[in-house]
Amino acid sequence: MPDRTRPIRKEICLNEQELSVVRHKMNQLGTRNFGAYARKMLIDGYIIKVDYTEQKKLAAAVSRVASNVNQICRRINGTGRCYEDDVAELKERMADIWELLKVQQRNEL
Repeated sequence: MPDRTRPIRKEICLNEQELSVVRHKMNQLGTRNFGAYARKMLIDGYIIKVDYTEQKKLAAAVSRVASNVNQICRRINGTGRCYEDDVAELKERMADIWELLKVQQRNEL
């Protein structure tokens, strides 16, 4: 196949137990691509899996605040007024962000 980016082919033989261990390790990483897994392990000897769950939650919370600020700015530009409910909602969202940051900091320790 001339279109392949990796034209050199290598094969390995495994017994059932070895295959089971490899599949278990691939499942732990959440990958199903044996070729990618094998290349990474052969070249680097290890794979680091990073859990970005907390960072995604934080990014979503920041995005909500940015959206709220944008809506409030539009309303202020349209009416010339800033409402107490808007400020209270922003404070609540910011408290959520601070809480997520505290959780993230505790998880890093």
